[in-house]
Amino acid sequence: MDSAILSIKGLKTYYKTRDGYVKAVDDVSFDVPKGSVVGIAGESGSGKSTIVQSIFKVLPRNAEIKDGKIEFEGKDILKIDEKIFNKEIRWKKISWIPQVSMDVLDPVYKIKDQLLETIFAHEDMSKAEAMELIVNQLKAVNLPLEILDRYPFELSGGQKQRVIIATALLLNPELVIADEPTTALDVIVQAQILNIIRNLKNERKFSMIFVTHDLALLAGISDYIVILYAGKVVEMGRTEEVFKSPLHPYTQLLLKSIPDIRKRKEKLQGIPGEPPDLVNPPQGCRFYPRCPLAMDICKREEPQLINVSPTHYVACHLRK
Repeated sequence: MDSAILSIKGLKTYYKTRDGYVKAVDDVSFDVPKGSVVGIAGESGSGKSTIVQSIFKVLPRNAEIKDGKIEFEGKDILKIDEKIFNKEIRWKKISWIPQVSMDVLDPVYKIKDQLLETIFAHEDMSKAEAMELIVNQLKAVNLPLEILDRYPFELSGGQKQRVIIATALLLNPELVIADEPTTALDVIVQAQILNIIRNLKNERKFSMIFVTHDLALLAGISDYIVILYAGKVVEMGRTEEVFKSPLHPYTQLLLKSIPDIRKRKEKLQGIPGEPPDLVNPPQGCRFYPRCPLAMDICKREEPQLINVSPTHYVACHLRK
């Protein structure tokens, strides 16, 4: 890939449970080229949100980063002191649009107070300057100024999501992480939110990670795609390459599960079986138990990512 603003190298993030460690993200590596949108896709439990939480350093208490690096602008942020990270990087250089609005919005504070707090935590400016910044930001996400004096519970789901986008972009970050930003919104509001994100990305030129379980969304917004399965990268490459020539059986099945209004009579294909137990994952390929093309070697040996073109990688024994 091109020059990277973020580079994840061998990341292993596990969750400690009574039964052992859940290997939610297990030796994951990929880059985010500067100015690009990298989409991360996969089923629930594939490790998408754990990667996001590892980058933003908001993992739950039972999570542990066992190994790996997360390099932002050449520096491993995992080694940066939390106070410094919170002051100089979180929200200021790397921001986050979470799945759930209440992960960011405090129900007992007005929207204006929450936006001001975000600014004052990172920037030395007057209240008048901060309010000017907030007003411009609300206009950018098509929100009326009246919402500033409202509490989160007084807003619709779409309005809350726009407030979160405004919060994420307040300080002109260089990297924005959108973690399923349209979850639980109706189709019309989803389209509006996606258009806002797309337009702001084109206008402000920030880099972006866009996480979703819906591959169809990524076709219209991402430059690159990373396909995750059970904590592993199984395929990644330029969006057009992955959509045009999917190489991993899992990617192929994901694409076949996307509804196509031009093929109304065709039955959608689901993926048989269930994801593996990540406390005791399969020895070889983690997709082996569900793969329609599985071979004996798939059960014995874990496939490694290989490049089939300068920008297209796959981890599958069929592609050796």
